[in-house]
Amino acid sequence: MKKIAAFIAVFLSAAILFASGIKDPDSTPLVVGATSKPHAEMLKIISSDLAKHGIILEIVESDDYEQMNADVENGKLDANFFQHIPYMEEVNKEKGYHLVNAGGIHIEPIALYSKNLSSIKNLRTGATIAIANDPSNRTRSLLLLQSAGLIQLNSEAAGNLTLSDITINFRALKFLEIEASFLVKALNDVDAVVITGNYAIAAGLSAAKDGIIVEQKNMPYINIVTVKEGRQNDPRIIALVKALKSRRIRNYITEKYPSGEVIAAF
Repeated sequence: MKKIAAFIAVFLSAAILFASGIKDPDSTPLVVGATSKPHAEMLKIISSDLAKHGIILEIVESDDYEQMNADVENGKLDANFFQHIPYMEEVNKEKGYHLVNAGGIHIEPIALYSKNLSSIKNLRTGATIAIANDPSNRTRSLLLLQSAGLIQLNSEAAGNLTLSDITINFRALKFLEIEASFLVKALNDVDAVVITGNYAIAAGLSAAKDGIIVEQKNMPYINIVTVKEGRQNDPRIIALVKALKSRRIRNYITEKYPSGEVIAAF
């Protein structure tokens, strides 16, 4: 009788997984690319929850935005978790990719940081500020600087902004446009740097404590789980997004980042 009961239990478990579209525990892992903090940290937290539903989560940590998107497009990754929607849309436009948003998880406010300054009041005329060179994060950086009254942007400019959209440069600032992954290193070479959230967190910087200017919470830059078009309805992807939107992750964000370096968007 015990053998029969055990067989029935295994059969029912397999039937439930089949009905939900989730493969059995020994199937191919769900491979997700992510930057280390906070994205990979969140994925590690939910890996055991997904395992209970027969999903083996394989996390590939990387700081190479371009490669992670290419790998989702070519199928080497099932999903990635590091970017916001404007960045993804720009990549699709530029590369001809077919990436889509499978679910928004959190916001990481960007901020202006400096090794030597504690306030923008001390930012000298002619100072050099480093910003990201990709279109969406460049736009985000310029909007941040405008919010602090350092520059004025063309009110009629549409879409992504460039330096040519600056109509008034109140302090004759100079700008250095570099790849986002090198922004933290630039702190040693320029007066101030606008650093995106994940790189700032990985470097031990807090927007709330260390930022000279901090992005407002109403900005449209929610970090998402990104998949290739058609995969957003995959039961394993749905389960991944659901786990990332769980109370467990919300509590983690609140406890790990009480100063607002990461803000839940669900």
